[in-house]
Amino acid sequence: MPPDSLAALTADLRAFAAARHWQPFHAPKNLAMALSVEAAELLEHFQWLTEAQSRALPAAQRAEVAQEVADVLLYLLQLADQLGIDAVQAARAKMALNAQRFPVPAAGG
Repeated sequence: MPPDSLAALTADLRAFAAARHWQPFHAPKNLAMALSVEAAELLEHFQWLTEAQSRALPAAQRAEVAQEVADVLLYLLQLADQLGIDAVQAARAKMALNAQRFPVPAAGG
């Protein structure tokens, strides 16, 4: 598997948690709660910004946002792993469903 794939990242996360004996804490409910907290921390960076400001973050703030994006991704991958969900396959299935729900000719905006 390519080292930059989601499968490789998930395997690395599994090994990282195992080396620290964190598996007992990685129940799906705990991972879902942690994911929610990290998503809120990501949102906090955009609170009260205008749309233009949110698109032009200063470098330091953009770096902080990158850390929060990473936290969200890592918890999401761990949650999917614990539940036996292929995140890429689930995302592709959801995109196909959305294509049916929102066909191009009917999707204004």
